[in-house]
Amino acid sequence: MTGRGMTALVYTGPKTLVLRQEPVPAPGPDVLVRVAHVGICGSDMHAWAGHDARRPAPLILGHEVAGTIAAGAEAGRRVTVNPLVGCGVCPACRAGRANLCAKRQILSMPPRPGGFAEYLTIPAANLVTLPDSVPTAVASLAEPLACGWHGIALAARVLGPIGTGSRCLVQGGGAIGLGAALVLRSLGVKDLWLAEPLAARRAVVAGEGIAVFDPVAEPGPDGVDLVIDGVGIPATRKAASAAVRPGGAIVHIGLGGGADGYDIRRITLQEIAVLGSYTYTPADFRATAAAMFDGRLGPLTWPEIRPLSQGVEAFDAIAAGQSAAPKIILEP
Repeated sequence: MTGRGMTALVYTGPKTLVLRQEPVPAPGPDVLVRVAHVGICGSDMHAWAGHDARRPAPLILGHEVAGTIAAGAEAGRRVTVNPLVGCGVCPACRAGRANLCAKRQILSMPPRPGGFAEYLTIPAANLVTLPDSVPTAVASLAEPLACGWHGIALAARVLGPIGTGSRCLVQGGGAIGLGAALVLRSLGVKDLWLAEPLAARRAVVAGEGIAVFDPVAEPGPDGVDLVIDGVGIPATRKAASAAVRPGGAIVHIGLGGGADGYDIRRITLQEIAVLGSYTYTPADFRATAAAMFDGRLGPLTWPEIRPLSQGVEAFDAIAAGQSAAPKIILEP
């Protein structure tokens, strides 16, 4: 199978993607996976805009992947892919926190090409088998949903169990924010709000039965125990500082850019915990996949699916704010 070409959407420079033939990667010690579905992440958008030095052109982006093992004894096994690879031997990896490994690699960053292609390679330990009932389009959401799962797990270390008595605010109606809201709801949280300025996305969130509001036009709740910031810009940090109760927690997941916005005086005087949350641990990824597979996070039918050949148009639509869907998934 290797030695021939595959179709890939390649980032070649700021705001430039080219659909072209690339070599099928050689598995080596890894597993060759045929990509069935791959989501467009906010980090892909940052790279496409030329704002991520970690992702230099030319490069195949995309790390939210589900597909099928393409070769070897397990060929045909349907899987979702944990794209983050740790060294396996450092203290962070041995503690189960490969996301903090100093030598970590992730699909869509050198030296690992991403999933906007027909094939990719990944260690076998990073694959989670799909039940027959779970489509690969749904399974590709495991990565962004695991980001919210991990952030909520970090918050529980500070706040204690999060559940029916908790008041929670999520900022951002993209896949990470909506996914975090679905995880909170699965934990029994009833007092739950999501802030999203785009009307079309608010409609999608409302369709999931989650209370949603426009943070530009409405004040939103205050005195909440937990704020999940899935956006990460000065405006959301400022709003989080105001919304959280004394002794509460803010989990900062979004990488929208900048460092301004937090009310450091209030955070100090009210002993508010601010937690950075980066991706997920291997255990969080597997737990998220299990919750998806058994239906605890809902039907997960809200993404928009487009062929890989329309990837350029998909990036343009997201950048222009013309996509109502919290997630666009490409299909090689």
